[in-house]
Amino acid sequence: MAWTGHLPASREYRRILVGLGAAGVATFAQLYSPQGLLPTLARGLGVSPADAALSVSLATLGVAVAVLPWSWVADRVGRLRAMQVAIVASTVLGVLVALAPTIEVLLALRLVEGMALGGLPALAVTYLHDEVHDEHTAAAAAAYISGTTVGGAAGRLIAGPLAGLVGWRPALLTVAGVCAVASVVFLRLMPRPRGYRPSTAATARTVADGIRTSLRDPALLALYAQGALLMGGFVAVYNYLAFRLEGPEFGLPATVGSLIFAAYAAGTVSSRLTGRWVPRLGRRRVLTLGTLTMVAGALLTLSGRLALVVVGLLVLTAGFFAAHATASAWVGARTSTGRAQATALYNVLYYSGSALVGWLLGYAWSGRGWGSVVTGVVTLAAAALVVALTVLPGDRSRRVVSRSSR
Repeated sequence: MAWTGHLPASREYRRILVGLGAAGVATFAQLYSPQGLLPTLARGLGVSPADAALSVSLATLGVAVAVLPWSWVADRVGRLRAMQVAIVASTVLGVLVALAPTIEVLLALRLVEGMALGGLPALAVTYLHDEVHDEHTAAAAAAYISGTTVGGAAGRLIAGPLAGLVGWRPALLTVAGVCAVASVVFLRLMPRPRGYRPSTAATARTVADGIRTSLRDPALLALYAQGALLMGGFVAVYNYLAFRLEGPEFGLPATVGSLIFAAYAAGTVSSRLTGRWVPRLGRRRVLTLGTLTMVAGALLTLSGRLALVVVGLLVLTAGFFAAHATASAWVGARTSTGRAQATALYNVLYYSGSALVGWLLGYAWSGRGWGSVVTGVVTLAAAALVVALTVLPGDRSRRVVSRSSR
């Protein structure tokens, strides 16, 4: 009998969700932990906010550069084996980053660390489509995305307050220790793959063919645009809001300002709920609502009242992760051949947007302040919304699209 995938009632399904959740923690805690201490890092090294943000942007650029090579490696050795190698390598590099003697070495190591980390987001959703029954991949992908939000929040919330107390090096070493534990959980829990057999026939040409197939699909291009535009604006908000909160307008101490990353809890909830909303409302409708929610949250952060800024951050985070969970799962559902390359391309654009916009809007912050950052974020979200509504298939056709893409 042909393999149809694990069902929610099975022990293996539960192990996959917990294992990938741990991988999400290990990956995103390392990837974004410097974001929680950017003001401390900028002051300690005497660099500008935009230059300090390079510690985040170069790591996300490394992810963007590496996801396609990782998809080729996965075709040859298997999705799970490739993810295992990636998580071990990135854990070692996380320790080396904390011990870097200079800013130049730190940035170089962050780039390489991002390249190692690229193996997880590049392959996790593809792995789910291989191993989980088609009817449950959206819910499983949403569970994985929620794990990434926990990891992203944990890395920032550990690093930020600790940096204010003991310095940035011990803070990053602590995050590396947490990631090591999460990596062990992943390595121990993941069941033997059954839905994909690696092939030595996978060559650079097969990868190129998968890329070409994906780039010929307007709907996939529109989904890639969602990742780039929305993620760019989202990361910029988290990169520079702490500078505003610790500045003269609010005057919060670093240990308090870094607690804004607790707002990631809203993303954990919304990404899990997305798995329920999509079957009821349709992918495009959920994507649209997530984007509009993100815009509303960004506008609320313009307030001079701290309570409204925090509410705006919660709303923005919930909207972003609902949109991201929908778009990333839609990419995997739409493709059957070259799926690894299709999902890898989503990650290329997603992390490229993070790296480029997350860095460039630092100059908007240094130049005209927070209003300029919000203007950029809203403009990017509006562009993503226009692309989604004009290119992506409507909700009435979602069942037809799902069947035709299998």
